[in-house]
Amino acid sequence: MSVLVVGLGQFGTAVAESLIRLDQEVLAVDEDLVLVEKWADELTHCVQADATDEEALRQLGASNFDRAVVAIGKDVEASVLTVLALAQAGVKDIWAKAITHKHGLILERVGAHHVVYP
Repeated sequence: MSVLVVGLGQFGTAVAESLIRLDQEVLAVDEDLVLVEKWADELTHCVQADATDEEALRQLGASNFDRAVVAIGKDVEASVLTVLALAQAGVKDIWAKAITHKHGLILERVGAHHVVYP
């Protein structure tokens, strides 16, 4: 299985590392170059990109991944826009992290198939 993980905070890196240990193909994406450089040696594929940008997701081949995990928590707007962009890019299975119940409802409305509340 191939998984696109968006957000390299504590939750996103834990998800990416766990998936890699399970021999899953993982592409980790974050807008913050410092985080990308920090995790580049640990994660198989790690790139800097704006995941709220549909064109950037198309260039990354987002629709070719079996699943996407949106691990953005604190920036609710970025979280929602990323889920929307992934849905519009044709990703068929989107998991998203929510920080409140209302945040989770919004994520579901814009295209998240599964919402987690870590």
